[in-house]
Amino acid sequence: MAVAGRIEPAERGATRIADRVVAKIAAQAAREALDEIPEGGAPPRATVVVHQESARVRVSVELGYPGDLGGQCRAVRRQVAERVKALAGMEVPEVAVQIERLHAADAGAADRGRIR
Repeated sequence: MAVAGRIEPAERGATRIADRVVAKIAAQAAREALDEIPEGGAPPRATVVVHQESARVRVSVELGYPGDLGGQCRAVRRQVAERVKALAGMEVPEVAVQIERLHAADAGAADRGRIR
C-alpha cells in the first residue's frame, strides 16, 4: 500500500543498458549459436543501436566452408534475438548477420588459395 506523498520503487527512475553491454550479449549469443569457430577464425563481433526498449544488432562472423551458411545465419539471428530479449529485456526487430570471411575445411585447398 502506498503512503501519501511516497513514490513506489518501480516508479522512481529508469534503467538504461549501454549499447556496448547489449553488443557483448549479442556477440556471446552468436558464439553460442555457431557450432564452432573455424580454425584461425575470429570470434563473432557485434554492434548495436539501442533506442528505448529495442535494439538493432549487426553481427560479423567468420564461418567454415563448405557448410550451410544460411542455416548458420538463421541460428545466429534467432539466438541473438532471444538472448538480448531474455537478458536485457529489449525487443530485437533486426539482426543483420555479415559474413566477414569463409574458412576452407580442406587445408589443401586453403594452401592453394582456393576454396573448392
